Amino acid sequence: MKKFIILLVFGALTACDVLNQLPTMPQQPLTNQEVATGLKQALEIGIQNAVKLTSVQDGFFKNKLITIPIPEEAKKVETTLRNMGMSAVIDKFHVSMNRAAEEASGEAVDIFKAAIMQLTFQDVVSIWKGDVHAATDYLKKTSTAQLEATFRPIVRKTIESNGVAKNWKDVADIYNKVPFVQPVNPDLETYVTQRAIDGLFVMVAQEEERIREDPAARTTDLLKRMFGVNN
Repeated sequence: MKKFIILLVFGALTACDVLNQLPTMPQQPLTNQEVATGLKQALEIGIQNAVKLTSVQDGFFKNKLITIPIPEEAKKVETTLRNMGMSAVIDKFHVSMNRAAEEASGEAVDIFKAAIMQLTFQDVVSIWKGDVHAATDYLKKTSTAQLEATFRPIVRKTIESNGVAKNWKDVADIYNKVPFVQPVNPDLETYVTQRAIDGLFVMVAQEEERIREDPAARTTDLLKRMFGVNN
């Protein structure tokens, strides 16, 4: 009986060795449909994550990568007023610009989805095989004009409702009364709109990098397979 058990165990171990030495079945090539579907999944996940990060309170203001600074033209205003002990006015103005960008960025998902729907298969392959920001570059090319058109009225409204315009008027009025200074009046609407779009694309690019380079960011089986093959 003992000999039988020993032979049985030896046979099982031998079988395991044989199985381990057998070649693994090669993964089936991705079909065109799978590539297209996988890329659209990646884009949708990336844009949703990016918008989720930017459209919350402090999504811009406390993110060092995209926070909107005082306009360059207003830097001399900032320095002068801070030296006059009016830092609170400048700080309020700074925060209010970022709040406008945070509110506007929440409208980006539908615009990006419309761009994704227009993808041709040539676009898909080019993005899939492209560099780490190929998808972001595609979205910039196809979505920037619509983002500007959509963001501008939101920024304008938010500038008014959040007090950005009033804050700037307070800042500019105080500064412009300082003797011998050159009056300033930057176009805040254009400035905040452009910085909001730029910041959003920074976050989209960051999400694209994660999906391409970090297996943990590939949240569907198709993404794992698709980018595993590509990488």
